[in-house]
Parts: sequence; C-alpha cells; structure tokens
Amino acid sequence: MMAAIVASQNGNQVILLEKMKSLGRKLLITGKGRCNITSSLGMDEFIKNTPGNGKFLYSCYQNYTNQDIIQFLKEEGLEVKEERGNRIFPVTDKSQDVLKCFTKKLKEQKVDIRYDTEVTKLLIEQKDNSNKIIGVETNHGKIQADKVILATGGKSYPLTGSTGDGYHLAKEVGHTITEIKPSLVPLETHDKETCKTLQGLSLRNVAIKLIDTETNKEIYKDFGEMLFTHFGVSGPIILSASSHLVRYKKIEEKLKNKHISLTIDLKPALVEEKLDERVLRDFQSMPNKQFKNGLDKLLPQKMIPIMIEKSGIYLNKPINAITKEERRKLVKLLKNFTVTIKEFRPIEEAIITSGGITIKEINPKTMQSKKVEGLYFAGEIIDVDSYTGGFNLQIAYSTGYTAGLLEN
Repeated sequence: MMAAIVASQNGNQVILLEKMKSLGRKLLITGKGRCNITSSLGMDEFIKNTPGNGKFLYSCYQNYTNQDIIQFLKEEGLEVKEERGNRIFPVTDKSQDVLKCFTKKLKEQKVDIRYDTEVTKLLIEQKDNSNKIIGVETNHGKIQADKVILATGGKSYPLTGSTGDGYHLAKEVGHTITEIKPSLVPLETHDKETCKTLQGLSLRNVAIKLIDTETNKEIYKDFGEMLFTHFGVSGPIILSASSHLVRYKKIEEKLKNKHISLTIDLKPALVEEKLDERVLRDFQSMPNKQFKNGLDKLLPQKMIPIMIEKSGIYLNKPINAITKEERRKLVKLLKNFTVTIKEFRPIEEAIITSGGITIKEINPKTMQSKKVEGLYFAGEIIDVDSYTGGFNLQIAYSTGYTAGLLEN
C-alpha cells in the first residue's frame, strides 16, 4: 500500500494487485488488533533492533522514518499515542483505523486496486545480456508494466494471504531465497507437564536468559512479560528471544540434544542475598504455617505447587522447621526457574518470517533488483526482520516508500 501511494505520487499510473478480497489483512491483526504502528526510538535504534540484516535498511530508514508514518496518519486524521516499551499505537486502539488511512490515500491517488488477482508469473525480456521486467501474468490474464514492486509478505499467518508466493516468483527470475524460518514465534519445551500446569499464567517484570548448556554460552537475555502455554512459552520477551535463537549456529542440533535452556528470574529486582533476606522475613512472620501456605506473597497461586515440587521441601513441613540450606535452594529456584527448549512453533504461528530474498541481490538505496531491471522489493519478502515493538511494520513502510520512488 505504501509503495503504491508513493509510486502514484511520483506521477506513475499504478495498479495494485491483491490476491485477497480486501487489503491489509495482516495489518489488521498486528498489535493484537490494535496495530503497534512503530516505535518512538531513534532510527539508529531501529537498526539495533533488527537482528536480521538491520544495516541493509540504513537508506530506507533515512528515506522514511517513524516520524514520517506518524505525520502521514495525522494528515489522514488519525492521532497516535505512546505506550510502555516505546510502542506507538493509534489513539483509537483499532488497527482498522490505520488501514482506513492507507485505503483513503490510495483512493485519493486514484490507484487502480484489483482484488482476487493472484500474480502467477513475472514477465521479463532479455536484452543485451540483461533481464528487464515487462509485466506480470495473473489468474485474470497478463498485465503490461515497465516496473513491478513485489511486496507479497513472508510465509507467516497464511490466512492473511501471506503464503510465500513472492519467493517462487522471485526465484523463477533468478533470485536467491535464503532459508525460510519462523521468527517472533512461541517456543515449545521438553517440560510439557510443567508448562501445561502453568498454562495461561502471565509473568510480568521477569528476566530471562537463553543458555547453550553445552558451551555455557548466553545466547540472549531480556526483561519484561512472558506467558506459559500448553506447549511451552510465549509472550513479548519470548518472541524476541526466538528471533535470536533462530540465527544461532547448529540450532536444530542443539534443540534436539536438549542443550538450550530458558532460565527465568522471577525476582530480578533483588540479588540472591536480598531475596534470601526477604524470604526469611516472610517465613518469620508465619512460623507455624505449613510450607505450602507460606508462598502466597512470593508467587502467583498457579506457580506454588510447581515450586514446592522443584524445591524438594515437603509441602506440609512447618515453616519454622525449614533449614537455611532449604531456604537457599528455594531462593536459587526463584532466581533460576529453568525449562529446556525443544523447538520453534510452526511458521504459520510466527509473527514474521526470517529469511527471504537475499539482500546481496537488492540495491539498498532503491530496493531495485540487481538481477532484473525494473523489479523492486518491499517488506517481509526481503531477508530482513526485527524484534516486536513496531519495528517490522516500520520496515514495511520504509522499504515500501523507497521502492515506490522507482529510481533507476
């Protein structure tokens, strides 16, 4: 949509081909239906928050910034607000309102939108040992064009139309596609029973670490919110962790051999010594209670049976009989609650796709193909991806804007 708007503003006659019955299906589900438009961080921070080839986006991010998208929405009558984690949302909390701004602009620009139109082939002609785009073939026949922008998305959330078609189209005209993997995706654990017991429990303000237990290397750490599910773990910090894990060397082998552990610090604000003092105070205030009734102030109710089991302390043991060693073991457990990661959830459940058209074959200043003259790329189809927090949508606007400039 962004590419079509910019291309038409530059005086081109633009046709937008959409294989679904409506535009922006994926935009509508972002930010849990509220649309996390972008981040308020500086554009240099966007590159740092893009583990998947962030530096490639330098020119695009300069061309079209987070302030530009905010201004665009404002001009279309939609105000935004900032929430924790530098996240920018529409004041209405409705992604539908963001989509309306785009569709209104497309209408103003008289972009010819054709729905239920699936591109099946890119048409090229060879001239003087080089390839040039001359149009596309669709399920409704051929369309001539001297420039084509491929912005078909990745392979995640296929119900929105994002089914990986663009990879095949690009590959047919000589482009290389790097391995397609899920990114920003929930993780399955080997500790199914533990996670199933804790299913639905959301933990806020916890610290996590992903550790390669074979080499004792820390792969990733973060702080924030996570969630236990029937299969393992999810939530913002887990999704960000997954985009690091997907790039880790020999990851499939490591997961198979149970070498990747997720350690959760349930009380990150307190060092072990201070937490021990806090637990001791709690215990001293209720000496005659049983252990199973002495953890209410420390933990969410759902977690207490699991912690009792892992601590090895008898659940009916009087609190005044708990030894210093037992208490220290409990403290260590609170600081290092660990599960072992088994695998990534399927790509269909991923927020975004890692992998795509290799950046080596795209001009970063124009988004034009280095292999086919007149062919441009925008968005998730390119091998670039970021953490959660509005960064991936900004990639879409910035690459779409740059591709829409249609410079040769």
